[in-house]
Amino acid sequence: MKICVLVKEVPDAAVEKKVDPSTGRMDRSGEKNLNPYDTHAIEAAMQIKEGGSVPVEEVVAVTMGPDSAVRALHKAVSLGADRSVHLSDPAVAGSDVAATGYALAKTLQRESPDLVLLGQQSDDGECYTIGAVVAEHLGMPSLTQVIKMDVEPSESHPPGGSGSLRCERQAEYGYDTVQIELPAVISVGDAINEPRYPSLKAIMGAKKKPLDTVTASDVGVDPAKVGGDNSGAQWVGAKPPPAKAAGEIIEDEDTGETVEKIIAWLDQRKLL
Repeated sequence: MKICVLVKEVPDAAVEKKVDPSTGRMDRSGEKNLNPYDTHAIEAAMQIKEGGSVPVEEVVAVTMGPDSAVRALHKAVSLGADRSVHLSDPAVAGSDVAATGYALAKTLQRESPDLVLLGQQSDDGECYTIGAVVAEHLGMPSLTQVIKMDVEPSESHPPGGSGSLRCERQAEYGYDTVQIELPAVISVGDAINEPRYPSLKAIMGAKKKPLDTVTASDVGVDPAKVGGDNSGAQWVGAKPPPAKAAGEIIEDEDTGETVEKIIAWLDQRKLL
């Protein structure tokens, strides 16, 4: 089995997210990290590899982004991925979700994975849909919000089959158990596992792991289908949310008086 894990470089969670008013794209000039949701996908891949129920040839981290996104790949291989692939090309800059999914799918086609894993969302766009877009272009079945996976070897399936996954996924009113044939694209929820911490040795050796940097033409991406100008979703404007009114602080100098003030405040707003 060959597993590809889609990862993304995102602004650090502690940094205020801003939009560049001239382009409508997120300002990514500050501190950046590997998308935390994708660490669960990497851990899921490593647990399959280390579990031994099926032989895993390799785990490959794949990303699309500017030159700086290589740091997200270094983090991914420090967490266990064997090598990484970086689609980096000005032609894909500013792509919306549909264009991004198309470009990633073309990149994945070169790898011919049996299983594609990714986090349930990115920490910046939070669109939740990139897995479904990638699956559509690859012609693979897809599941989202998966919180448990059991791999069934191909021996129990017809000749030529890649096996299957028995998955448990979070649904609106409970949990679904779904059997899905491989190859497939699986978006994992953050409840699926607790990601490991990379060892110092793994961090130091991450830059020595194989890294394949490719352009849009290398993977057969049609330039007319990617980039900001060719995306179906176009940015037209942005404005900050309305400022919240300052809260009221009731000092606890006299307990009886404080209780009366709180009751009066609640009664005024018809909350009692």
